Amino acid sequence: MEETQREATWQEEEEQAEVAIWKYAFGFIEMAVVKCAIELGIADAIESHGSPMALSELSSALACAPSPLYRIMRFLMHRGIFKEELTTAHGSLGYAQTALSRRLRRHGERSMAALILLESSPVMLAPWHSLSARVLGNETSPFDATHGKDVWSYAAENPAHSQLINEAMACDARLAVPAMIHDFPEVFDGLGSLVDVGGGNGTTLQTLVKAFPWLRGINFDLPHVVSVATESIGVEHVGGDMFLSVPKADAVCLKSVLHDWGDKECIQILKKCREAIPEEKGKVIIVEAVIQEAETDKLTDVRLALDMIMMAHTNTGKERTFKEWGFVLGKAGFCRYIVKPIRAVQSVIEAFP
Repeated sequence: MEETQREATWQEEEEQAEVAIWKYAFGFIEMAVVKCAIELGIADAIESHGSPMALSELSSALACAPSPLYRIMRFLMHRGIFKEELTTAHGSLGYAQTALSRRLRRHGERSMAALILLESSPVMLAPWHSLSARVLGNETSPFDATHGKDVWSYAAENPAHSQLINEAMACDARLAVPAMIHDFPEVFDGLGSLVDVGGGNGTTLQTLVKAFPWLRGINFDLPHVVSVATESIGVEHVGGDMFLSVPKADAVCLKSVLHDWGDKECIQILKKCREAIPEEKGKVIIVEAVIQEAETDKLTDVRLALDMIMMAHTNTGKERTFKEWGFVLGKAGFCRYIVKPIRAVQSVIEAFP
């Protein structure tokens, strides 16, 4: 009886492995097909139509042949990205939006299209082929090894890629910042000014200033980044280098910046932020992933995947645990910090001198 049970367990594990290994073999296909859907504008077309679309209607709207589009839609529906519903015009089945497909709209409020287009771009995909070399001791990142320079130098020399990065960071900000405002608005109580270090095109500050009109926002990033940022009320764009100095304000915000750097660089950046805030009432607001090693939640896989991205695309960057955040903050002179989970991949870390 025991032998039979062991054999049944072995058989079940083998069947599970059979399914899983094919997913790894063809894992890139999901990214490629989702990228195709974004580039074709499938979700945008259905949203603009306002109701489910028959294949003929969708192919006409996208100016593409019905047969390959049908195969793309069959693949996406099988993964629950789109669904079938009755069309209002003909009473036949058509393609309809889901909560997931709406994330593929180019300009939707909760769109992730820009981030997907960045990570699926040839520039960002090529370094993954050198990941094992990094693990085996190559001191430079796979990105450096592939492109001959780090990701920031590459972006400075390639405006189109720089724009991809800025748009991707903006779509992430449109998810994380509203969650921060909703869950912990008190973080901004008593602040008159806020500098966002590495703020890109200013999306984070635009959202915060709209929610807290008394805030004076300073969007601080590299000169080539802020030079193309859109002007907005309540936000001043300032170019500079965070390793040299940070504009003075009541508080400093660092969203998805410190994970790009190793401990040494993080401590240096945090010290410059500490110099920029008032000694008694100032604080630094960090919006970053926190890896919880002892427990998991629905977004743990995302945080661990982000850590792999840091390994592939930066020289020393990584996602940090509670203990690792405590180390860099302590070394930078912050005697107290509070970690506040929000309904996003990131948490909010308030750090006080």
